[in-house]
Amino acid sequence: MKTIKTPLLAADIIIELVDRENNPIVLIERKNPPYGWAIPGGFVDPGERVEQAAKREALEETGLSVTLKTLLGIYSDPKRDPRFHTVTALYVAQACGEPQAQDDARNVAIHGIDQLPDRLAFDHDLLLQDYLSWRREGRLAPLRED
Repeated sequence: MKTIKTPLLAADIIIELVDRENNPIVLIERKNPPYGWAIPGGFVDPGERVEQAAKREALEETGLSVTLKTLLGIYSDPKRDPRFHTVTALYVAQACGEPQAQDDARNVAIHGIDQLPDRLAFDHDLLLQDYLSWRREGRLAPLRED
């Protein structure tokens, strides 16, 4: 039987802290390459639902138990991850509490939506632009066909 090769599947989670004014979001500083600030997330395990992977990765990297609010979009540009072709499902989630850097996170930070870092790992600048459009105007991520 021929082996089928497909992109790796990941889940990324924009965590809104609903117990704080203006619902700031949580970003992590990556412990492993590629380095930099990023939206919490990681790979889906075999036999795991993407939604469960999102919740697991949020807990593993930030110590926060999240409630998923919406699927914002799917990101599949083959160049989005410099290591290999990765497709991610981007969720918006809510949580309460104090995030703690854990697992693959070197550090964790809480950011207001008007105080985001200039440069993020992967294509997370694009993901956050789409999130800001959703938060301000209610628009889901646009389809990107090219």
